[in-house]
Amino acid sequence: MEMGVQGRIFIIGGLGYLFDAYDIALNGFLMPLLGDHFHLSLSQRGLVATANLVGMAVGAVAWGAIADRIGRKKAFSVTLLIFALFSVAGALAPNYGIFLALRFIAGVGLGGCIPVDYALVAEFSPTKYRGRVLTALDAWWPIGVTLCGLVSTAMLSLDGNWRWMLCVMSVPALLLFWVRRGVPESPVYLSRKGREAEARAVIDDLVARTGAPVEPYVIPAPVREAAGNGPRAALEQLRAVWKFSPRITSAAWLLFATVMLVYYAALSWLPSILKEEGLGDTAAFMSTTLMSAVGIVGVLTSTVLVDAVGRKWLIGVSAPVASLALVVFALVMRMPTGSIVAIAGFGFLMQLTIPAMYAYVSELYPTTLRASGFGWASSFSRALTGFAPMLFGSVMWPLLGLPLTFGVLAVAVLGAVVWTAYAAPETKGRDLDEDDPAAVPAPASPEPAVGQPVR
Repeated sequence: MEMGVQGRIFIIGGLGYLFDAYDIALNGFLMPLLGDHFHLSLSQRGLVATANLVGMAVGAVAWGAIADRIGRKKAFSVTLLIFALFSVAGALAPNYGIFLALRFIAGVGLGGCIPVDYALVAEFSPTKYRGRVLTALDAWWPIGVTLCGLVSTAMLSLDGNWRWMLCVMSVPALLLFWVRRGVPESPVYLSRKGREAEARAVIDDLVARTGAPVEPYVIPAPVREAAGNGPRAALEQLRAVWKFSPRITSAAWLLFATVMLVYYAALSWLPSILKEEGLGDTAAFMSTTLMSAVGIVGVLTSTVLVDAVGRKWLIGVSAPVASLALVVFALVMRMPTGSIVAIAGFGFLMQLTIPAMYAYVSELYPTTLRASGFGWASSFSRALTGFAPMLFGSVMWPLLGLPLTFGVLAVAVLGAVVWTAYAAPETKGRDLDEDDPAAVPAPASPEPAVGQPVR
């Protein structure tokens, strides 16, 4: 039996997400190796991750705006091609400066994957199961990080190991670019652009492939959007997401920034922290891999809980407790059993948080702003957290020590969670075509979504 279009889109989008995770995780594994190869200081090692993350921040907002204008399908493919080509180029970098520049450009390409992938998968998902589908999509993240850890550990013994790590990642990314060419455009996007015939063609094809009964449906009227391209379009989208709701947008940005700040700090520096405690490369790499492997269970658990308890409750409990687990790790890391339990606990709890957060922020905005609203939140977090690896290694860790550093981050997460609880609505069960995210789904005769049968 042929896999449905929705299933293929989920897998293809998930694989792009896997490469995003792989690339970010690779920063942590590259830092100690590049430090030895190029004789780098701690702050210079932190710049390895900073260049990549700042590039992703630029890519997230740029491609979010572009995808809202040219369509999910085109942006879906080009982002991955840029990432793959410049990753190969980075593997051939002759010096530290050129390597940083190439990692930045690769980040620009890959930074567009998550907002574009989330918008496309969300718009092909049934409302009833959308939260579960979007959180299941995040299962690709710890798989990507775990795969990165296993591959990186296996390549430690090779001459020029860091170069091989980059090359190996690029080959499947190029193959995925080719596969992505067959993904249909989002019917929600097409309807908003006034391309009714194309939207109907996609919906009718989906119905035919699934064997569902044919029922009449309506296509909403197109939405008028402001003109502009490139940076101008991005700035227009920035104004639009803040005009839509300052409270919601501020909550989305703060939640994204603080949660990802904690996660990226741990992911980027954990191998180096463990090496400072006397572990060898292999032991440090495998301990970091354990954190991500346990996270796979966290994502699967989040997939079940996100629709059972709602997005806000799941995020509000798991995010602060995950941050606290890092403080515990810093206090007991000289105790092997205690440190392993704390690392595993952090990996599990953080992967309860992130999938729910991604689904939640994506659902806070209407269709015309969904990719750019998510992209700007992601971009803000990556712009802020992009400098975290450098500041963590050169300022916070040396001056404050690990327990206090992680404690400060935990307080920031708690503050963001409290503000989100007050400022943003629950989105569980809301139709994506609703312009007001605070609206409660009405039980009687709501306006049909794109392709939704007329009752």
